[in-house]
Amino acid sequence: MRKQKKNKFEILENIKIEEMVAEGKCLARHNNMVIFVSGVAPGDVVDLRVTRKKKSFLEAVPVAFREHSELRVEPFCEHFGVCGGCKWQHIGYDTQLYYKQKQVKDNLERIGKVALPEFDPILGSAKTRYYRNKLEFTFSPNGWLTNEQIKSVEEFDRNALGFHIPGRFDKILDIQHCYLQPDPSNAIRLEVRQYGREHGLEFFDVVKQAGFLRNLIIRTANTGELMVILQVFRDDREAILGIMEHLKVTFPEITSLQYVVNPKGNETYHDLEVVCYHGLPYIHEEMEGIQFRVGPKSFYQTNADQAYELYKLTREFAGLTGDELVYDLYTGAGTIANFVARQCREVIGIEYVPSAIEDAKINSQINNITNTTFYAGDMKDILSDELVERHGRPDVVITDPPRAGMHEDVIAKLLQVHPERIVYVSCNPATQARDLELLSAKYNVARVQPVDMFPQTHHVENIVLLTAK
Repeated sequence: MRKQKKNKFEILENIKIEEMVAEGKCLARHNNMVIFVSGVAPGDVVDLRVTRKKKSFLEAVPVAFREHSELRVEPFCEHFGVCGGCKWQHIGYDTQLYYKQKQVKDNLERIGKVALPEFDPILGSAKTRYYRNKLEFTFSPNGWLTNEQIKSVEEFDRNALGFHIPGRFDKILDIQHCYLQPDPSNAIRLEVRQYGREHGLEFFDVVKQAGFLRNLIIRTANTGELMVILQVFRDDREAILGIMEHLKVTFPEITSLQYVVNPKGNETYHDLEVVCYHGLPYIHEEMEGIQFRVGPKSFYQTNADQAYELYKLTREFAGLTGDELVYDLYTGAGTIANFVARQCREVIGIEYVPSAIEDAKINSQINNITNTTFYAGDMKDILSDELVERHGRPDVVITDPPRAGMHEDVIAKLLQVHPERIVYVSCNPATQARDLELLSAKYNVARVQPVDMFPQTHHVENIVLLTAK
């Protein structure tokens, strides 16, 4: 007789959620098996449906709540739980900060395995809503229906403009109000959606590769300047000029109104022409009187106010007296390089993306900063013996790599060059911890400062000061 296969999607009852762990998930245990659960809080008692089984762990989702945690708060957004953003709205901000600091500490201790000083308390964000300066919205003719809409007898306009459903490239949740970006972001998005519906403009179907309205990008700056970029699938001049003029008239506060025709299979437009319809082709952010020009393809920290706090701490960790040679690795648009340039002798910035380096050079020029030099190319190739011979051995290295951390060849070069101080800024404490272990051959960890750049999410930045042994 064939043995009946055990149901993979079994229900586990009365499971106590223990703590927050990596990637914003929570941890529970059942029969000596670890369970990773999304959408819950430490202290919840829930019934779980198992969605994935491995030898050493399970993954599950809650199907019923028996008890609610005291850490819970009421989410403020109507889209919470369906939208892929702001997944920590159900826990208070102080609790969020506690678990972010714990995440940094756990990673550095468990992965880094290096001697650590007492951590500085995590620096929270003054703004926990409306803190982003950039959002991207996607059009779809088949907007995602929520459970409430499915049960309703009403008919809904399925032309949607909003965010991707987690894990689904083809499903878009129509957003009514987003708490991430300040005014007039919501008003612009709703107006564009309404204009498209009323004028019969086709919302782009990514599966069929058909339609017209494709993507909307809104960038707000702390200078009050405002950029709107509309991405369309085909060069329909009449339709493009119609919606551009409508936005220009309806929102006179827009200082940079642009569009891009993108007939490709994906939404990336870094290799395409962006046409400025009205205003200037860029906006400006400002820190301590330094202007940073932000174009349609530029990278800039999305929480500008908290980025200022992050950069001030980075500069403080660097211990600049005015006479140092600083290497700024993964410099991006040269934001940190230009920010610290007035406190040191010279800054050498290195970045992989050539367009970002062009932005960095412009940011130096418009601020009359003359002691910066920028190079574009692969970090492990540019950071060479020749570069060090040309500019000199750095006194301080500031490094802010992508989530993957630093290449081992870059770490080897840092150990060889051996600057007095390394300030390591990271958006991924796990890969930062891995790199710290490699650097520990010649460096001690002197300070650790977590910084929250993204309230209502599990993401956390961390600054580490390394001093030469």
